[in-house]
Amino acid sequence: MAWIVLVLSGLLETAWAIALDRSAGFSRPLPSAVFAVSLVLSMAGLAYALRDIPVGTGYAVWVGIGAVGTALVGMLALGESASLPRIGCLFLVVAGVVGLKIFH
Repeated sequence: MAWIVLVLSGLLETAWAIALDRSAGFSRPLPSAVFAVSLVLSMAGLAYALRDIPVGTGYAVWVGIGAVGTALVGMLALGESASLPRIGCLFLVVAGVVGLKIFH
């Protein structure tokens, strides 16, 4: 269960990062509210998962999921560069996250 919560919390990290960008410095109410709610839920899920998963592994997986998810949303929906080197680097992050899970 802890790993499921950790993955969901990582996805919520993507949500709050995108909402933070869209909030325009907290000047737009809806993205600001999405940011606040998703941030709290993401942190709560991380805290829950860390009860059973070592902090180094849990935090690295959480950050990795959030970083890859945010970069993918940027590339697929927000017009950010989707160059081959950038995609390759994302695969390396995913490989690291998978490795941390396998060798946990």
